[in-house]
This record gives sequence, structure tokens and C-alpha cells, in this order.
Amino acid sequence: MNKVVLKVVVGSTNPVKVKAVHSGLQAMFPQHEFIVESVSVPSGVADQPLTDTETLTGAFNRMNNAYEAFPEADFWVGIEGGVQSLHVELAAFAWIVVRTKNLVGKARSGMFFLPQAVAELVKQGVELGAADDQVFGQTNSKQKGGAIGILTNNVVDRQELYEQATKLALVPFRNEALYSRATEKMFA
Repeated sequence: MNKVVLKVVVGSTNPVKVKAVHSGLQAMFPQHEFIVESVSVPSGVADQPLTDTETLTGAFNRMNNAYEAFPEADFWVGIEGGVQSLHVELAAFAWIVVRTKNLVGKARSGMFFLPQAVAELVKQGVELGAADDQVFGQTNSKQKGGAIGILTNNVVDRQELYEQATKLALVPFRNEALYSRATEKMFA
């Protein structure tokens, strides 16, 4: 039996994000085959989003810009990593937004707290990936295991964190009848 091939466009050229989306889709829909393409699109938010809302907005914008760039695809995905001050600490996480022609799903990744040295750099305006590289003596860590990979010695890495959130964002697509009305309101 031939699998239906579906085209997916991810609004990022970061290989970690692209792999996470592909793995998440394949796990949730093993009956399909996915061709995942990446496109560099703007998030419309700061390079380092500093709130939950700004991070979600960036993911939505990336998804919408991927849709505008490749309207013939079957799925469009936006991923945005961000940070949020909670009490006196800085927490890191990501938002994932997935869209088809008639449905939207979204989810946030797990959250973890950053070490003080990294948090201080981010508060000074340094993007999280660059702050990680500086503090931990890494190069381009955001396209590898990310902060979480460094801090857990890759017991959990950035791809795994984003893959789980991708699966959670796909819940509406596994339960379309339950979610379609809410999505109709988004596109109205």
C-alpha cells in the first residue's frame, strides 16, 4: 500500500526545528509520508522573544509567512523559542504552531530555568543561543542540542523538546471534528 505523501513547510532553516517537525509528524501520522521543506521567514518579533505572548506571536507569524511563501503545501509550521521571567529566574521554552488549509494546532514545549550567567546575558540583549555559546564555550549550539542539551549533557536535547511540542500541536489534527469550530473562528 502506497503512503500518501504530504508537503510540509517549516518557517525556519534551523535543522533542529526541521527534524523535530518531521519526526513529530511521522510519529503522529505513520500512515503518511512527509516531505519537509524549510524556508527562512521573519518572525515579526525580537530575535530573542522575552515573553510567552511574544514567543507565541513569533511562531504564528512564522507559520503564516511559510503559508504565504508556499501556499500549495499541505502543512505549515512555525516554531519560536523564547524566554520568560518568572519570579527572579529566566525560563526557556518554545511555541509550535501547525496549520493546514482548515485547521490550526499549537502547543508549548516544556520549560526549564536558565543558569544565572546565561540569564544575565539574555537580559542584556544577547540571544539565548549566543549566550549559551559564550558561557559554555560552544559554537552555534542553537542548531545542535541547544541550552537544554548542554545543561542535560544531551539527555534531553532541543530536537526532543521541540518534537514533543510538535506532537502536542498535532492533537487537533488527530481529533479534527472536536477542534474544527474553534479554528473556523480564527480564520473568520
